[in-house]
Amino acid sequence: MQAILLKGGTIITEDGIYEQDLRILGEQIAEIGEDLAPDGAEVVDVSGKLILPGGVDPHTHFDLPMFDTVSSDDHYTGHKAAAFGGTTTVMDFVPQDHERLAESIDVWQQKAEPKAAIDYSFHMNITRLNDAVLIEIPQLLERGITTLKMFTAYNGRLRLQDGEIFRVMRVAAEHGMLPMIHAENGDVIEILTREAVAAGKKDPEWHAHTRPAWGAVDAVLRSAALAAQAGAPLYIVHVNTAGGIDQIQYARGQGLPVMGETCPQYLFFNVDHLKRPDGAKWVCSPPMRSEVDNEALWQGLSDDSLQVMGTDHCPFFYDGTSPIEYEGEPVSIPGKELGSDDFTKIPNGLPGVGDRMPILWSYGVGQGRITMRQFVAQTSTNPARIFGLYPQKGALLPGSDADIVVWDPERELTYGVEIARHRTDYNLYEGWALKGYPDKVILRGTLIVDGDQWLGERGMGRFIKRKPHAPVL
Repeated sequence: MQAILLKGGTIITEDGIYEQDLRILGEQIAEIGEDLAPDGAEVVDVSGKLILPGGVDPHTHFDLPMFDTVSSDDHYTGHKAAAFGGTTTVMDFVPQDHERLAESIDVWQQKAEPKAAIDYSFHMNITRLNDAVLIEIPQLLERGITTLKMFTAYNGRLRLQDGEIFRVMRVAAEHGMLPMIHAENGDVIEILTREAVAAGKKDPEWHAHTRPAWGAVDAVLRSAALAAQAGAPLYIVHVNTAGGIDQIQYARGQGLPVMGETCPQYLFFNVDHLKRPDGAKWVCSPPMRSEVDNEALWQGLSDDSLQVMGTDHCPFFYDGTSPIEYEGEPVSIPGKELGSDDFTKIPNGLPGVGDRMPILWSYGVGQGRITMRQFVAQTSTNPARIFGLYPQKGALLPGSDADIVVWDPERELTYGVEIARHRTDYNLYEGWALKGYPDKVILRGTLIVDGDQWLGERGMGRFIKRKPHAPVL
């Protein structure tokens, strides 16, 4: 059984910083301590480096059909990009595209399994409800799926009505499952979008103007109230408004088990970016807000009002008519040019799974907005706990999977599309100066990223079954 000893590094966890060595035996962490003897292990000198648990991104969309195209990263290219950014576990969403939930999961697993390059799990979208679906939901636990995502927007496509959301939440509460909510006001969006298009207001900025922040604030509070009445915990995905944080804080102040996630893009960008000539690059849902919201989200991470940093990774080409080279082959996938004359036709989504940890480190830890321990908690340990993966994932403990990032806190680089490795033609952080970056990434004891070298393989990632009754943080 392969043994590796990481020697001379500094271990960073959610609860401490330690000058200790770490021994890997096979796929697991075997021992952590000071001045460990080699005992036949391959010794890797990581002096001056940090040892972090592999990142856990709970919000990704790979190979997702949308608007006559598909998100440009599949379960191989997206996993590879994630690994280069320090993430070793991702969670994708299964669309409810078939009559039975089990069939929808089978189809998604057939897409993911042969391509997966890191470990992964699924959330189940519930976008159509009847008695048969309610009966089938508890059976998801047998497949290790413990989370149910619902939408208060996308009328006529994905949205459930409040009563339907309440019914799902009651089943979730009974079986130790976690409801997740995309919180916007679908009725207001539908009216404002129809009016904007009729008035000829079709530029990308109108994607934001037709999805007002107050609709998100309203939906967060309404969802928290539904969860309270159902006796269920609640996880709000991609929080992007100051008011949304206010409502989460209010709910938690009432003793309600409500948690929030944000994403890097909402920390840095605002509606002005959609007004640029290339504004379509920033079109996602929910949309970019204001600088006030940016600062409130940073504060929410700093004071732990928000528990998780996800990405909502759902990339599209900016210009899908011009091929790019990926692994030596030309790739061209229809992208945001589909909505060049109408914002309602722009595929909603951004690249981000590889950006998350490097960007948050440089501009969060590096600028004193969050601590190193908060960085580990928000990008790894908290999502592992919340979603029933801990301590297999998100931990540096004997017996945990040896998912490890050797982080070089002194590495300086200019970031962008070439570094990020997403299969798309742009990066939101093009030209940004970073300090701190993954040096080595280990998945279950196997080195998959060594500097700029990719050592991973298609199909080496495993589906991880998750446990119900996970803690609320």
